[in-house]
Amino acid sequence: MASNRTAHQVGTYAAEHLSPAFPNRAPRGTAGSLRAWQQEALDLYMEKQPRDFLATATPGAGKTTFALRIATELLADSTVNRIIVVAPTDHLKTQWAEAAARVGIRLDPKFSNNQGGISREYHGVAVTYAQVAMKPYLHEHLCGSARTLVIMDEIHHGGDSLTWGDALHDAYEHADRRLSLTGTPFRSDTAAIPFVRYERDGDGIRVSKADYSYGYGHALADGVVRPVMFMAYSGNVRWRDTYGEEMAAGLADDNTKDIVSQAWRTALDPNGDWIQQVIQAADRRLSEIREEVPDAGGLVIATDHEAARGYAALIEHLTGTKPALILSDDKGASDRISSFAASDERWMVAVRMVSEGVDVPRLAVGVYATSSSTPLFFAQAIGRFVRARRKGETATVFIPSVPKLAALAHELELERDHALDRRTKEEENLGAGMTPEERELAEAQREEDASSELTNYQFEALSSEARFERVLYDGGDFGYAAEVGSLEELEYLGLPGILEAEDVSAVLEARAKKQESIQDARANRKLHDGHETVQPLHRTLKEQRSVLNSLVGLYARQKDMPHGKVHGWLRAACGGPAVAQATSHQIQQRIDMLRKKLH
Repeated sequence: MASNRTAHQVGTYAAEHLSPAFPNRAPRGTAGSLRAWQQEALDLYMEKQPRDFLATATPGAGKTTFALRIATELLADSTVNRIIVVAPTDHLKTQWAEAAARVGIRLDPKFSNNQGGISREYHGVAVTYAQVAMKPYLHEHLCGSARTLVIMDEIHHGGDSLTWGDALHDAYEHADRRLSLTGTPFRSDTAAIPFVRYERDGDGIRVSKADYSYGYGHALADGVVRPVMFMAYSGNVRWRDTYGEEMAAGLADDNTKDIVSQAWRTALDPNGDWIQQVIQAADRRLSEIREEVPDAGGLVIATDHEAARGYAALIEHLTGTKPALILSDDKGASDRISSFAASDERWMVAVRMVSEGVDVPRLAVGVYATSSSTPLFFAQAIGRFVRARRKGETATVFIPSVPKLAALAHELELERDHALDRRTKEEENLGAGMTPEERELAEAQREEDASSELTNYQFEALSSEARFERVLYDGGDFGYAAEVGSLEELEYLGLPGILEAEDVSAVLEARAKKQESIQDARANRKLHDGHETVQPLHRTLKEQRSVLNSLVGLYARQKDMPHGKVHGWLRAACGGPAVAQATSHQIQQRIDMLRKKLH
């Protein structure tokens, strides 16, 4: 056991396992200059010299740099002579090893449970939580045979299952030092996280207590992270349930949970128009940003492998270029992520594995094409887009305008308002008596059933169409509903790629006013014969079908063709089903084509 080893045993081990050509003592300060929060947290750690320390910092703030600085300090004064990093994924093991190498610490990311010992070329290893769970006593030996600092990245994964939590306790119970890190200090269940201190609040609920916290609001004020704008898209969807009944709903409607879930799933169907229109809009936004940030990239987060492949094929069809496709069962996934991060490729499509810990700072546009809606996952996913590289960069995330996601987007922004001391009276009463971490924990611990219903419910997606709904930013809504591809939508897709955080709200307000003026001009513009040149923005399907039939009749008389033949020609030219099953967008395409022919 580690607690029984002697100083002689430790010294013998170090002499046998650390190469003279690579001493275990790392020089102080090799981690480079620190941000203010990192220095403050480091000073606190070095003053207290705790055995356990939990640091929570928003994604993109620099938790890795902070942890490696502690490691260099403890190695330099011989407090420890071994470093073990535990991470959620294989890719993150490699990422940690590469970061550690830059500050003079050698970690073996390819260590396997079959090896039994650490090569003398390394200060330590990088392993996954799953590795530790498979052979906890092997990892106990690795930890106990030297003076060890264990860094547990995204420590909330330690509560993923009872066996994982038990394995962590068994492996690292006797570690000399344990440093726990997380960007989301809560879970979606009530599983306790190993080595995390819990205290009861005023209501008797146990909540986690961090030794140092650095939230999104503070990081935004410091310029460490980017502001996030959410482009919300609604639309009409149709599906057939298991009883053969055809159903329809608006994506943004406040329906029952079952209907919202089914409508949401229909919108995400890779074969439907909704996701195609949203990805096309996102690609337009990415092009705008790349005018000023040439290497800016985009990420589509999919629910499963099948959907990811469908979205990848869709992007290739729309852009002519294959995106990077990241699947969890692909052994080359880690290398593909690293390759994408170092390139100037436009798009990456991934299942949920990329939602946490993966460092691709150039990601500037996201499409939230997944049915996951827990606060924990949402925060982790948005964290992929907030890493700041230069002043003025912003992030744009496209989301379905379902009530649950819109609420999460607003809560993210409200949390930032609180941190920047711009709270309204109403906001001050929200979660009164709770810290931000406690509010997050309480929200995350609410049972979330929507995702499981989406996965288990069998249905057939029939049709979907997207409509630009609004922009969510800084706790407010900007803009009005507009057709996809309209000038009103382009006012937001064409926002500058570089925009100072303090100017974002003002620019969005100006765009909203301009959008309103465009809509007013459209409504008032008339032809000399009194007919409108542009169809009203909110025309119903019934009205659109009536307009289409009138135009088909006019064209059929001019060309002396049967009506059915004209409809068939339009379907062949524009795509889509018969008029009765066609979406609003598909019907509008046929109307526009006939208008050009009749002009």
